[in-house]
Amino acid sequence: MSDSTVRYSKRLSVLPPYLFAQIDAIKTEKRRQGVDIIDLGVGDPDQPTPSHIVDSLARAARERVNHRYPSSEGMLSYREAVSEWYAKKGISLDPVSEILTLIGSKEGIAHLPSAFVNRGEKVLVPDPAYPVYKIATILADGEPVSMPLTADNRFLPDIERAPTDAKLLFINYPNNPTAAVADKEFFASVVDFARDNDVIVCHDAAYLEVTFDGHAAPSFLSVPGAIDVGIEINSLSKTYNMTGWRMGFAVGNADVVAGLRKIKSNVDSGAFQAIQEAGITAMKGPQGSIDTMREIYARRRDALVDGLRSIGWHVEKPKATFYVWAPTPNGAPSLEFSMRLLDVGVVATPGIGFGEHGEGYIRFALTVPVKTINEAVMRLQKVL
Repeated sequence: MSDSTVRYSKRLSVLPPYLFAQIDAIKTEKRRQGVDIIDLGVGDPDQPTPSHIVDSLARAARERVNHRYPSSEGMLSYREAVSEWYAKKGISLDPVSEILTLIGSKEGIAHLPSAFVNRGEKVLVPDPAYPVYKIATILADGEPVSMPLTADNRFLPDIERAPTDAKLLFINYPNNPTAAVADKEFFASVVDFARDNDVIVCHDAAYLEVTFDGHAAPSFLSVPGAIDVGIEINSLSKTYNMTGWRMGFAVGNADVVAGLRKIKSNVDSGAFQAIQEAGITAMKGPQGSIDTMREIYARRRDALVDGLRSIGWHVEKPKATFYVWAPTPNGAPSLEFSMRLLDVGVVATPGIGFGEHGEGYIRFALTVPVKTINEAVMRLQKVL
């Protein structure tokens, strides 16, 4: 087939380049040039998965029953473990109708608009945000409508000004990329808006457990009425250092879960059962690794924030996630400034890659040791 006969769909033609793929390409080129790279870009935990979870996978992988096609909705025992995990937060969920196993949270987010959004229907997308909310909307032929997240409003969308004719609303707290947190009062306003305007809510809760300084991030479903209007999508990736394992779950409104389940049943065969068994071990086994993870990221956060402040770059100290959302010095364009950082071998993600309202910011990921962060700060001082 010649190049002239290949025609991509209109959907692909309007998709922006995927931000993290671009960053990977730039890092590869810099390394080829011999640059020593300190990667504070993509948020991929550097700590290993706890050994008891790895051991559980090894045992389950040897069981012949796990070598066959898995159910697209996931093992009932895995969904029961999710139900027990949420019960500890005071949230009651039916593992049969209100929980769905996902191959990582990204899969659920990407499939959701296809289940509910018709051509031209509006989807409210935070800006800046994880790019998949907008991309999934475009692939479903929906119309993404920007919900600006600004420092003046603590990086929360102004729900009172949101269009009332939307079909779906994405929210994400603790937030990527801004590291902002939300309280139950904000979630209650989202519930009121969704109920009054017949909008489905999807709360991306991937960083729910990555919190510091005694802060406890509430689940969206902890607010009265939330389960009537939407779902929460969560993941084992950040909580248990299992990004490569691709295990997550959608929980909440039974009708929304059913729609997502129908998409999954027609698209994939579900998660490998041995990994589901390991997920059960993660959720039901010792939870000390979560506190250890929080302590590690808190030390790294302090090293980076205090270090940046010491060289004259004032940034806020986040209460959650493993990101630091820093305004670019003197309002420099974020892409241009990130390229200047690359010149000294430091990778950070330009805010513009998360949406137009991310312009003027840089996102640092706390996924390297304190010693490496200190070295990065020394290099950044040269740029400033």
